[in-house]
Amino acid sequence: MNPKGDKPKSKITASRKLSLKMLLLTRACEDLERERQEREEEKVRYIGEHLPPLQLSGLSLDELQKICKQLHTKIDVVDEERYDCESKVGKHNKDIHELKLKIQDLGGKFKKPALRKVRVSADEMMRALLGSKHKGSMDLRSNLKSVKKEDVKQDKVLTSEVGDWRKNVEAMSGMEGRKKMFDTAGGAQ
Repeated sequence: MNPKGDKPKSKITASRKLSLKMLLLTRACEDLERERQEREEEKVRYIGEHLPPLQLSGLSLDELQKICKQLHTKIDVVDEERYDCESKVGKHNKDIHELKLKIQDLGGKFKKPALRKVRVSADEMMRALLGSKHKGSMDLRSNLKSVKKEDVKQDKVLTSEVGDWRKNVEAMSGMEGRKKMFDTAGGAQ
């Protein structure tokens, strides 16, 4: 690399690059035109093989009706083939889409779609989830745990027993203090 950090110089000049691009584009246009002509020729050949020209002059009414019925049966067969091909193409497209999603999952480069904000109350959500089973409005406060005043008084008594934490630390220091803690914990149970 260059010590200055510049881009390395290309070995092909700009005019040469331009002429190569022009050659590639003209070649691609020629190929596209050739493919289009081949498709048109294939279409004409297929129609010539499967549908010979009709000669309707000098035919009676019964013969014309037979020809119409034959054409209708051919049309039905072609429609069935077309439907089968379309269903196969749809199935293959669906499989391709599923495989692409699997590849994205394995690669870990899945783009999360932008979600839109929706305002839904608890009642509407329960109605959507449960349908007709949902009865009345939902009171969320009734499910909360109730706190009794006696529990609060017991907590105050426990905190008053602990008292000053400095005295408690001095009493429990050393091995004798740990033994006291073990004895009191075992006796409490």
